[in-house]
Amino acid sequence: MKDLPGLLAQQKDIAAGIRILTAEFPGAVAFSTSFGQEDQVLADIIWKNNLPVRVFTLDTGRLFQETYDLMDLTRARYKQPFEIYFPETAAVEALVKEKGMNSFYDSVENRKECCYIRKVVPLNRALQGTKVWITGLRAEQSENRHDMPVLEWDEGRQLYKYNPLIHWTFEEMTAYLDKHNVPYNKLHDKGFISIGCAPCTRAIEPGEHPRAGRWWWEESKKECGLHTS
Repeated sequence: MKDLPGLLAQQKDIAAGIRILTAEFPGAVAFSTSFGQEDQVLADIIWKNNLPVRVFTLDTGRLFQETYDLMDLTRARYKQPFEIYFPETAAVEALVKEKGMNSFYDSVENRKECCYIRKVVPLNRALQGTKVWITGLRAEQSENRHDMPVLEWDEGRQLYKYNPLIHWTFEEMTAYLDKHNVPYNKLHDKGFISIGCAPCTRAIEPGEHPRAGRWWWEESKKECGLHTS
């Protein structure tokens, strides 16, 4: 096998990097999109270049209407399919029955439990049989992501995680969206930088950290468990 981490770290052309991975792992490369700005950049690159990558998203059941609108707009723009994974019905029903609809406000443990049921479990199901998971992570997004490499080994899931935008700045990302007229979530124009579930996301004030709008009532690290070991 090639020195994939070294090869991809030097590869500035994202489409070329993805081609290297799809050639090495045919039929086993997947991209997870939350329809955020970063993910729209990658979706544009994947679909415009007809790259053989399976694209999927997670619907937690608590997303903004604007996110659903963007899903439909993106489907109409590119005319490409993407898979949607939902939480397990029984697990959500049990959580709501035991703790109520908004238990995540009560404690960090409750919030992480909700994220696990609505996000992590569906993600693990979506990634079954996958050898390379493409993400839209950027180092600027949070402290947990500062030291992430372009290509890393996810020991828990036994696959490579490819983070082609990890060194991109916010300005580089928005410049790409503007240049290529890529559709994006209109909430971004209202101060929502990082968009997740509607009850857990607010707009940020000028000068606030980009992740300050996620789980704003918590003091802990702003992660849901999708990208932590």
